[in-house]
Amino acid sequence: MERLEYDRMFVAVYELGSFAKAAERRETSPAQASRLISRLESYLNAQLFKRTTRALFPTDVGKAYYERIKLVLEELDSLDVAIRDSAMTPSGRVRLSAPISFGATQLTPLLTQFAHQYPDIHLDVNFSDRMVQLVDEGYDLAVRIGNLPDSSMIARKLCQSRILCLATPTYLAAQGTPETPQDLLAHRCIVDTNFRDPFNWVFNSTGKQETVTIAGYLSFSDAGACLTAAKAGLGITRIPSFIAQEELYKGELITVLPTEISTVGIYIVYPPARALAGKVRTLIDFLVQHYQEHPYRE
Repeated sequence: MERLEYDRMFVAVYELGSFAKAAERRETSPAQASRLISRLESYLNAQLFKRTTRALFPTDVGKAYYERIKLVLEELDSLDVAIRDSAMTPSGRVRLSAPISFGATQLTPLLTQFAHQYPDIHLDVNFSDRMVQLVDEGYDLAVRIGNLPDSSMIARKLCQSRILCLATPTYLAAQGTPETPQDLLAHRCIVDTNFRDPFNWVFNSTGKQETVTIAGYLSFSDAGACLTAAKAGLGITRIPSFIAQEELYKGELITVLPTEISTVGIYIVYPPARALAGKVRTLIDFLVQHYQEHPYRE
């Protein structure tokens, strides 16, 4: 077991390029990380890294060792997962990251239901609009909204949502209802800066794409805050429909310029693995099954 700890620390140092980052991944101290690598080098009678005061570089021997030991550890982990999953119910900690707005309005009720159903799985959930690095930061999976960047991550679609322009009936009665995208320039607009290009609002007018650059009367890095401002009659906002689901149903907000083009996918993403841990697979299957049986409707 001690030798395995040496090798797992070696892989972490190799992939992250520093003792400090590797120690954080392995939940230990940088000094302990350095000691484990030194012990491994002593055991193998070979130098695996070149060390300077500013940097850390793998030697040719270290590069060759990484290519072999990485496969060995993956095989060992796959065997471990397979045996554990066949012998017991899913258990352990699962770390999940999700956008604040979707997490608060959609995920929280589902995760509490999941926690009741699987009490041996301990959820560690981080609601943040920052796109976390799953492997480097130790997350098992994440929810992503919109177009997915090319990556090695595996993605499964949960549902989709429209992006809508919304305002209160009172605001529109007082300020007028925009008939064309260009009419928005005469209105107070509330901007959700979480969008990739937040101040350029895209519309599809008579089959042609039209982009309007919004000055932004108010700007928030949270769609929930934009919703609150719009409900207060402060202007027109553009947010995902799932955030305003209740307000649309009650008529507190109504759609403006419904020709806006944007239907975004909502996905669960996770790193590839030869054998996905049962606890992680259980949560993924739970979420996917929920949205298959209860498709999100606006």
